[in-house]
Amino acid sequence: MPLLDTSKYSQGSVLGNVNPDLASERRTASFSVEKLTAWLDGGAEQTRIRRAVVEAIETDPVFSRENQYFQSQNERYEAAVRKAVHLQRKMHEMRWTENGPELKYIYRALSGDVAFLLHRVFMRCILVLGSDKQIIKWIPPATQYRLIGSYAQTELGHGTYLQGLETTAVFDITTQEFILNTPKISAMKWWPGDMGRSATHTVVFAQLYVHGQCYGVHPFILQIRSLQDHSLCPGITAGDIGPKMNFEHTDNGYLMLQNVRVPRENMLNKFCEVQPDGTYIKRGSPKINYFTMTTVRISLISDEAILPLMKACTIAIRYSAVRRQSKLKPGEQEAKILDYQTQQEKLLPQLAAAYAFHFINKYLQELLNRGTRELEKEEALRDQMLHAFSSGFKALATQYCTSAVEICLRACGGHGYSLLSGLPSLYTKILASCIYEGENTILLLQTARFLIKCFSAASAGQPVPPSVIYLSAVKAGKCPAKNKLDFLSPDIYSEAYQHAAVRLVSSTAAKLQDLIQSGVKKHEAWNQCTVQLAQAAKAHCHYLTVKNFAETVEKLETEAGIQKIMKHLCDLFALHGIFSNAGVFLHDGYISGAQMDMVTASYLDLLAVIRKDAVPLVDAFDFTDKSLNSALGSYDGQVYQRLYEWAQKSPTNTQVHALARE
Repeated sequence: MPLLDTSKYSQGSVLGNVNPDLASERRTASFSVEKLTAWLDGGAEQTRIRRAVVEAIETDPVFSRENQYFQSQNERYEAAVRKAVHLQRKMHEMRWTENGPELKYIYRALSGDVAFLLHRVFMRCILVLGSDKQIIKWIPPATQYRLIGSYAQTELGHGTYLQGLETTAVFDITTQEFILNTPKISAMKWWPGDMGRSATHTVVFAQLYVHGQCYGVHPFILQIRSLQDHSLCPGITAGDIGPKMNFEHTDNGYLMLQNVRVPRENMLNKFCEVQPDGTYIKRGSPKINYFTMTTVRISLISDEAILPLMKACTIAIRYSAVRRQSKLKPGEQEAKILDYQTQQEKLLPQLAAAYAFHFINKYLQELLNRGTRELEKEEALRDQMLHAFSSGFKALATQYCTSAVEICLRACGGHGYSLLSGLPSLYTKILASCIYEGENTILLLQTARFLIKCFSAASAGQPVPPSVIYLSAVKAGKCPAKNKLDFLSPDIYSEAYQHAAVRLVSSTAAKLQDLIQSGVKKHEAWNQCTVQLAQAAKAHCHYLTVKNFAETVEKLETEAGIQKIMKHLCDLFALHGIFSNAGVFLHDGYISGAQMDMVTASYLDLLAVIRKDAVPLVDAFDFTDKSLNSALGSYDGQVYQRLYEWAQKSPTNTQVHALARE
């Protein structure tokens, strides 16, 4: 007889099955978990839609993730393909559409464990960069999965630096075709998802040559495999790049091209076109080709950074509420490890960060929507703000969330190291987000370039975007806080973050200018400032994240209990940043040593306050047990029984039991 009937455990567990230590945490919540969930979702109706999608996905056996931790790479890939194919049937059955409200919740429900995710990027690329005629030709078969698309941009020798891509597309005026080639090994496309085994088509980014003149990187639709027998097309060499730290279900691939011809009409031409006589016509901004990547980058922050951190916090905090170790007071039972201040200091700032980044992501989505509207009007983006902010926040959020997930894993001790905890796979997956869709250091420097430009404009009295207008208010001063309670004022800590950002941007701009005036060439001067430039970009993004969190809480119209706990989380996020980066704030004396002691006191006080609501705060993320796929983080808190039950599913144990029966 099994120790535990694991099929019972879901978000709807009856209280009798819940570990008493976890049940007691929920009984003392200072706010309505259900109302907080609805607020995070954007309203009760959105919560209803999301839960309906989750239920439809999780009750379908094809989408099961059971035994996933024991599957081989090939088994994971084949399961992901089955899910992708079945998902299309499911969407038809449920009447979910590509433009419907359910779509954004499907990926969350599947936990990303499905093939053909680059197919959506392929379609998005055509929709944004293609002409009406190209959209009519390619989107219907892509929507019906009569072809499977990928997105071939990154090369062996170049990733973030798109201008350096080496794949070539030469226009042949006699045949009205582009001839695509991989001129050297470093030009080989490397890493595109779904390229290794699945894709039949891809959007290839290549340097365009017409009459011997290079016009820069442009996108081309290319068929790489036969629609009849899936064999590689002539001139195509493609395959899988081999094992990775995670993403076992994805066939990341390579692609080499040898004199592959595509019709002139296959160059995506909404914003630029090569006419039959070889005349090159450009419409709109030259940065348009990068807009698809910016769109992907913003969705990545939510799907690949914030959601994994929310899951990690849920697992680690629930586990810390049921794991008992050592005695806080002599004569009493062993204490919950969540009652130790050191454990609170590990986990609660990560919880606050999950909320902070959730809110900044909404801000980014608003910027993206505005940028999309400008594109749809065929207008150039009026400023570089969308690119600069998506770059900086992608870098800050993925770097912060990756470190936070690792902290959550380590906070769970030995059991956190087990794959069955769900934490190692969250960590190895989120780690990749720091690298793909733009390497983080490069992205921070792109944000820094925008900030230096805005600072120079502001210094000259020229207008700058509202989000950076603070750069024109460079002023000396000291933090006015008189006691530790003053540091719970959003005005006080927001001003401290603003001061730090202005100081880092202005001092780096001054150093850059001094180097140039001393005779150092601009590019060399820039290189000598890059460490400080990256610091300045990070400080800017951190400031806006704190400011946005504080403004979100201030505008919050819901029950008082929710606003109060959100205020505590905002305070904790802000003070954790000051506490952890003390040198930045002490550097010029804006915050004194005595005031830093006040920061520390308020910061530590907040840990004890938020600890009381820690479990309800992660419950509000509303992850089901199947979504978490964690023996440590399930809603009922029956950690030890579940670890034992899941371990029995190991093929090694199964084989031993089979031999014993023989």
